[in-house]
Amino acid sequence: QVQLVESGGGLVQAGGSLRLSCAASGRTFSSYDMGWFRQAPGKEREFVAAISWSGGTIWYSDSVKGRFTISRDNGKNTVYLRMNSLKPEDTAVYYCAARTAHLSVSYSLYDYWGQGTQVTVSS
Repeated sequence: QVQLVESGGGLVQAGGSLRLSCAASGRTFSSYDMGWFRQAPGKEREFVAAISWSGGTIWYSDSVKGRFTISRDNGKNTVYLRMNSLKPEDTAVYYCAARTAHLSVSYSLYDYWGQGTQVTVSS
């Protein structure tokens, strides 16, 4: 089992940057594929980015490709989401999630979730 805690959210102007962190407990973090998802008010939770256990495979949603970068440090049990060129439509609660099977863009297939961190982008 793994517990996840996100941090790094906040209020930023359009065009600005933030880096989210997701710290995981447990000694088996390196065996988990990790994902970032977000949910805006009144909308479904949507896929943002995912990274395999080794970091060798990375996926992005079309809406963030070229602006966001996912990375992980297995020595620190942490996954990151660097967000550049932020837009008002990026405003949402951002969640990290973990699963032990293959990488997925579907939130329903992830086993463990953090509590989320709010990102607000002002225009």
